[in-house]
Amino acid sequence: METEAEPVITLGRMRLTALIVATALFMQNLDSTVIATALPAMARSFHAEPLHMSVALTSYLISLSVFIPASGWVADRFGTRQVFRVAIVIFTLGSVCCGLAPSLLALVLARILQGLGGAMMLPVGRLLLLRSVSRAQMVAAMAWLTMPALIGPILGPPLGGFIVTYLSWRWVFDINVPIGVIGVIAVSLFIEDTRGQGLPTRLDGWGLALAGLAMAAIMAGLETLGRGIVPLSWTLACLALGIACVLAYARHARGREHPALDFSLLGIPTFASSVIAGSLFRIAVGAMPFLLPLMLQLTFGKTPMQSGLITFASAAGALLMKPVAPPLLRRFGFRNVLTLNGALAAAFIALCASFRPGWPGLVLDGILFISGFFRSLQFTAFNAIAYGDVARARMSAATTLYSTIQQLTLTLGIVIGAATLEIAAHLQRHASATRADYDIAFLVVAFLAFLSVPLSARLSADAGAALSGHHHVADHPSP
Repeated sequence: METEAEPVITLGRMRLTALIVATALFMQNLDSTVIATALPAMARSFHAEPLHMSVALTSYLISLSVFIPASGWVADRFGTRQVFRVAIVIFTLGSVCCGLAPSLLALVLARILQGLGGAMMLPVGRLLLLRSVSRAQMVAAMAWLTMPALIGPILGPPLGGFIVTYLSWRWVFDINVPIGVIGVIAVSLFIEDTRGQGLPTRLDGWGLALAGLAMAAIMAGLETLGRGIVPLSWTLACLALGIACVLAYARHARGREHPALDFSLLGIPTFASSVIAGSLFRIAVGAMPFLLPLMLQLTFGKTPMQSGLITFASAAGALLMKPVAPPLLRRFGFRNVLTLNGALAAAFIALCASFRPGWPGLVLDGILFISGFFRSLQFTAFNAIAYGDVARARMSAATTLYSTIQQLTLTLGIVIGAATLEIAAHLQRHASATRADYDIAFLVVAFLAFLSVPLSARLSADAGAALSGHHHVADHPSP
């Protein structure tokens, strides 16, 4: 790989840029964790089954998956600062519409609007940061980016529980408004505009249409499969349409210089490992915000407030990990961290299957706190090494593809978690999901997380050394 000119940015400026971009991640993470705690109350308000309320989460994530492929081109065409600022505005307006939704259908439509804003916020914000820092600063920049963002999951469960218990679930969406206003002002004052090298490539309209339709159809089919929400024929038609669009996109993108989703990036070993192994891990972690609050409230008899005070512990552990990530990666390297830490993170997900209603809250908090530490370290390592060997000219395409797959797998996590619950309940002839059904769901998603470990072990010993500063020294016989 040819030597590229590295951006020159001071440590203070790097931190300021990361913190401002983190405003978007803070809003998204706060939003998702608050809603997860409020799902049972929302189900009662809309007279819907609690398990069917997963559509309030997946509709947003599907919208992200559909619109993210266009984010890289839009950022190159109009500038990262302008797009990032408009995305925050759209997300905030979508939040207001969610709080005013009179029905579940209206809520889903408002969540789709939120997803349009989120689809630009996450990848464009990450692209803005990656274009501003050198490779040696990437690990620290990612840690600074995600540290404030993790305050969202810390505040989300107890805040959502308080709002649902003492106010109304509709207020959980309105808390995004002041955060969005602060974000827009900060971007306008402190963020410099960045664009890709040279002129923007031509928009791959057909590719965007095929990729978006494929993901929307497949996710909609999986979301409704075997759940009685819509006729089975409709579900099968969605899956068939999605598969057809995947095949059509593969034919369309073959030999195209600038496809909407550039899968040739998977030829970069570190990027491919982060995408494939990271996807399995994200599916498992994506199911947790859906499974835990429902289990605590519907089978343990916890109030929304009690549930939130328990589940926030994992986010607190994640926040504690961030300052530890750079020295750990420098000392042990990406391969060793991703394999050992991945196994530990998967084991703690599986441990959730042993939770029982009589356990003290402090025990549950302790397990979730440690689990959050390991999960966050895994995400930090995956997110950093993904871009370590990507040329700066291809950074826009890389963030687009990575963010698309990232959101797709998080959506799959919720879908797989909900489907496993319903299948387990059906096979055991339970009218509704019981604690035993949740045990099975946790074990299934933990198994998926374990599958990422051998894939991470295939990395070279020096993978990502330019990012972490770790250099493998081969063992030699003593003289």
